[in-house]
Amino acid sequence: MTLPILCFSITITLFAFLCTVILLRMLIPVLTSHKIGQKIYDIGPRWHKSKEGTPIMGGVSFIIPVAIAVLFFTLLSGLGGKFRTESTSFGILLLALPNGAIGFIDDYTKLIKKQNQGLKAWQKLVLQLAVSGAFVAFLALSGMVSTKLYVPYFKVRADLGIFYYIFLVLFITGTVNSVNLTDGIDGLAASVTSFIALLFTVFAVVKGNIGLASAPASLLGGCAGFLVYNTYPAKIFMGDTGSLFLGGMVAGLAIAVNNPLILLVCGIIYYIEELSVILQVGYFKLTHGKRLFKMAPIHHHFEKCGWSELMIVAVFSTVTLLCCVLAWFGL
Repeated sequence: MTLPILCFSITITLFAFLCTVILLRMLIPVLTSHKIGQKIYDIGPRWHKSKEGTPIMGGVSFIIPVAIAVLFFTLLSGLGGKFRTESTSFGILLLALPNGAIGFIDDYTKLIKKQNQGLKAWQKLVLQLAVSGAFVAFLALSGMVSTKLYVPYFKVRADLGIFYYIFLVLFITGTVNSVNLTDGIDGLAASVTSFIALLFTVFAVVKGNIGLASAPASLLGGCAGFLVYNTYPAKIFMGDTGSLFLGGMVAGLAIAVNNPLILLVCGIIYYIEELSVILQVGYFKLTHGKRLFKMAPIHHHFEKCGWSELMIVAVFSTVTLLCCVLAWFGL
């Protein structure tokens, strides 16, 4: 069973990669001609001003291939009478697409307002909590998730009762926002996510789980294809459309293998980025204006320390790769 799933995963990855590259070749000129470009914060690194006007909303270029791949396989499994057992990837898509839609609304609002702020923070949070809550409710009502939290490496399952559902809602929302914060320099979010997608693809192949395989395999291909145009200097940005979709995908993958805590290991860069913002804001308020980092999220701190964007992406991606190897032993 492993060899067919391996061939299937490679095919899905190549499909998503090629479709993403082709879509970007068509999308970039269209976005550029319509002046659908990024606005840059005045408080950000001054050298980022040169990026103003770079096309945004590029996330649609990998969302479409991922959705097509997952939906096509789900349709085939449904025709074969195996929808219930082989529709795991479809469930992940049900979480990722609404988050991507929130990102699209946010990006579109930025374009309408002609500034770098779209939805207000509370508006985005309410929408994310609503999506997360609906998804968890769907899992609970359909019996697709228990109330036991698996603790990797210790191989312990702690029954949290109803609090497990609350944990999942907060876990999904926190993860989606952490991926969004990671998308701050050219190629970073897509590079980090590529390794995580590779980890779950290998897991699906080794375990013979064809129902899971199409989601991470297509995500891997989509991220790799996006990097063709998003590595420094980026010709297009994924925008919140792409980063919130990626957050929904990786959160969904971790939940699909009944091991959400493993994402704290393989996705450590996401959470370090998010933690740096929380610490920066908290320290700023407690000290009445002092800063813990030169700038947050932390990738901007390293930029202001003199690191190039390529170096930051290389280091953060290497850390992710090593953590994915470590995470393998906890899956």
